[in-house]
Amino acid sequence: MHTHEETPPPIAVLDIDGVLADVRHRLHHLEQRPKSWPGFFAAAISDPLLAEGAAVAHRLAQDHEVVYLTGRPERCRQDTLHWLRSHGLPEGALLMRRENDRRPARQAKLAHLRALSVRGTVAILVDDDPDVIDAATAAGLPVMLADWVPRPRVLAKAQEQEGRL
Repeated sequence: MHTHEETPPPIAVLDIDGVLADVRHRLHHLEQRPKSWPGFFAAAISDPLLAEGAAVAHRLAQDHEVVYLTGRPERCRQDTLHWLRSHGLPEGALLMRRENDRRPARQAKLAHLRALSVRGTVAILVDDDPDVIDAATAAGLPVMLADWVPRPRVLAKAQEQEGRL
């Protein structure tokens, strides 16, 4: 009797902040001096769901393995998992930034994407950061720019210059 292994589904990688979660209500923590990173991350549990991102996640979950790839630090794992579940988003692994990793988002996320591609086909990355999108495109990965929310300058700076998201 011949058995064959099923081919694993392709992997859909989704960012959280600015793709699924509306972070605009907590940006004031980054606009003050000094910035309040603890306040910014603590408020994430109250992020409204972005309907456009949720629709993309549910569509991709139909025929992809969903992986959430966020620049949020590891210490936010429980709040982030709770947020994903409370909004009925598809099940999926959650990859987060290591504590004290200050690389730009494009570098930190590309390292995760390379590791993921070793175990399966990364079919799409959905992210709101044009620099992450450009890096993934240059690495040969299919991408979707999440442009349903205007991207505030303070968020771009946090992601790419300060390596915080």
